[in-house]
Amino acid sequence: MSEVKLNQTKVVRELKPTLGAIHLWGIAVGLVISGDYFGWSYGWASAGTLGFLIAVAVIALMYVTFIFSYTELTTSIPHAGGPFAYGLRAFGPTGGYFAGMATLIEFVFAPPAISLAIGAYLNVQFPALDPKVAAVGAYIVFMTLNILGMRIAANFELFVTILAIGELLVFMGVVAPQFSMANFTANGWAGGEALNGTAWMGILASIPFAIWFFLAIEGVAMAAEETKDPRRTVPKAYICAILTLVALALGVMFFAGGVGDWRQLANLNDPLPQAMKAVVGHNSGWLHMLVWLGLFGLIASFHGIIMGYSRQIFALSRAGYMPSYFSKVNHRFSTPHRAVILGGIVGIIAIFSDSLIVIGGQPLTANIITMSVFGALLMYIIAMLSLLKLRRTEPNLERPFTAPLYPIFPWISLSIAVGALLAMAWFNTVVFIIFLAILALGYVYFRLTASQRAAAPVDEMLGQKAE
Repeated sequence: MSEVKLNQTKVVRELKPTLGAIHLWGIAVGLVISGDYFGWSYGWASAGTLGFLIAVAVIALMYVTFIFSYTELTTSIPHAGGPFAYGLRAFGPTGGYFAGMATLIEFVFAPPAISLAIGAYLNVQFPALDPKVAAVGAYIVFMTLNILGMRIAANFELFVTILAIGELLVFMGVVAPQFSMANFTANGWAGGEALNGTAWMGILASIPFAIWFFLAIEGVAMAAEETKDPRRTVPKAYICAILTLVALALGVMFFAGGVGDWRQLANLNDPLPQAMKAVVGHNSGWLHMLVWLGLFGLIASFHGIIMGYSRQIFALSRAGYMPSYFSKVNHRFSTPHRAVILGGIVGIIAIFSDSLIVIGGQPLTANIITMSVFGALLMYIIAMLSLLKLRRTEPNLERPFTAPLYPIFPWISLSIAVGALLAMAWFNTVVFIIFLAILALGYVYFRLTASQRAAAPVDEMLGQKAE
């Protein structure tokens, strides 16, 4: 069915450009940094330290090549929709739908998991506090902060990100004297002491936890409309951020795994405090500082991902892929307040569904990360295909930054993402089926609302044409 633009009103850019490169770097690292504090150690349980190191190395290669390629899209099409905008411009409305929905799944499903981790942490410090109540409180606080203005939110994100990085460096420095490579490599392969078939299966099963180290860095693209001179600042921020995150991921893994028997940390949500405890004891001031300041890593990611999902909802709504109600911008603060609130409502529902819904024998929250990763991988695939397509169909598109070693980098990222998606589908069949069901239900809505998109203002940045 062809779609014809009925309303030729042009999009008015209501989001104010207030951010510089340092803010974007803070957002990029902050979006991801909670992955250094929790979640990744389950990869050790699946693959062992050495097997998981292979998984992380491959996934890090995917992200490095992805970011260098993705930056070309971000600087060429600095749109709040990010991946949605690239998919739409390259493949039309259907491509825009799948890219936008994949990104939405990634960014809406990640915050409930992080908020529950915040609640669980606060419950340790304050046993009378219900973790779910604390998680809802975190949503209310950081939704409000996001509504109050992008510059305020970005400055706060930069502040907590720097604190979180500093805490990781303190952790590495404190445990370094106890580090032993022999500890890290002992029992390093899943199923034995050799890289055999069992070890390879463990490596494949550990892929979601390797991705958790880097998940959501691409969210910076959704702040492009609020960035000063995005064609210059975005490349600087992205490249510095991915280098920062790779260094932190490797440092955290090696130092945590080398201080003792890493198997004692593999199934824990707090591997860093437990690793430090083995070095400094239970009552050390260093340990208490790590536990308290470790909260900033969770807050940085939680706050940043709220920023990301709100811009994706806003962009989808503005283009007619969601009800136009959610594209309204607060007149005082110039922020998409309705989009912020919508994502928060979905997240809070997920929080209270935790004990009611069981998937594959695990509570819902045990599968939220996997669902978010499915969305991310599909989005990465569509983004790289969009880059390859636009190079052919729009050779004259202004490209302030071009992907190095093109087309090698995008093909490397695309190939690894496809392989990771297939591996995850094999090991997480039930969650994958639910992921496909969400995409299918959304597609039904997409097919039924062509007139809604036809009535949306024309967005020249998306390259939309009457069909």
